[in-house]
Amino acid sequence: MRAVGAEQVEEAVAYCVTALGAVTDRNWEEVRAGRLEWSCRRTAEHIASDLVAYAAQLAGRAQDAYVPFGFGLDEDTGNTGVLQVITTTGALLAAAVRTTPRPVRAFHPHPFGHANREGFAAMGVAEVLLHTHDIAEGLGIDHEPPAGLASFVLTRIFPRVRPGREPWPTLLWATGRGDLPGREPVTGWKWSNNPVLGAERLSLEGVTPATAADLSLAGDGGYDWVGGAAAEGTREGAGITVKQYEEGAFHPEWGMYVLVRREDDRAVGAMGFHGVPDADGRVEIGYDLVPGARGNGYATEALRTLSHWALEQDGVRTVVAVVERENVPSRNVVARAGFTRAGEDAGQITYALRG
Repeated sequence: MRAVGAEQVEEAVAYCVTALGAVTDRNWEEVRAGRLEWSCRRTAEHIASDLVAYAAQLAGRAQDAYVPFGFGLDEDTGNTGVLQVITTTGALLAAAVRTTPRPVRAFHPHPFGHANREGFAAMGVAEVLLHTHDIAEGLGIDHEPPAGLASFVLTRIFPRVRPGREPWPTLLWATGRGDLPGREPVTGWKWSNNPVLGAERLSLEGVTPATAADLSLAGDGGYDWVGGAAAEGTREGAGITVKQYEEGAFHPEWGMYVLVRREDDRAVGAMGFHGVPDADGRVEIGYDLVPGARGNGYATEALRTLSHWALEQDGVRTVVAVVERENVPSRNVVARAGFTRAGEDAGQITYALRG
């Protein structure tokens, strides 16, 4: 599986160095970087610091905290030297993304305590683009990064931000740096990596809008699927996720999860919620497996994990699953997961698990 994100890091860094390389003769120490409290010089140093820190998290497989080391520039480093350091630290992050195995996750505090290689790449690209903007704003130079880079960031770590007409103005708005017609100004924000839940043999990996879009268009979503492809139900669920994202109604924790077998990092199916819990604390769950993975108890294991997680969340009282009467294997799955029959209508049986 190709490591997505390394090329985007390199492109973002190249853009930064080109944009700021035109003004290396200016005094970056004496100019404030846009709306930040930092100087342009301090902001540029921060870009390099974040890039190398993200590389260290991935390379060191840090699990509980940031790798404990410091970063700083030599006192006599000029602006051209600063850009050289950004180029170097960007190359380190790109290399870490390329060489880190797909399932590895390393510590990052928000919001779930970890991120994968694609998440760190997206965070690195965000730091580069946004702080290049801050410096350019402070120095009074025009710039606009490639739209694909802004879209890369939005569809990986801003899943709850409804897409705008153009990705770069949307990213600026989402981070409190600009306005969008019809939307209230943003005064506080945080990005969000995808959630992951662990079961006995499986990892339940929450999909990003980017993953959902690829799956809905017959792609693999970045996964190696048992049997070679995702099941049709997974593609349908991914399409629903894309629609929720486009409407600004996507909540990562209450979306779709790909079920990945840890022993060989192969995807066996998908499971997820139809939406956020309703006013009565009720949430509906659905699932499917690829044919080649059925009969091994994976669906039962994943259903227990995801439904029990849901019942631990504030305000959630009931998890329901609606199964076709004729689908005996699926009815057996919900029964083994502890659900009980709660009703039937038009050939569909509703099962419930209550907290």
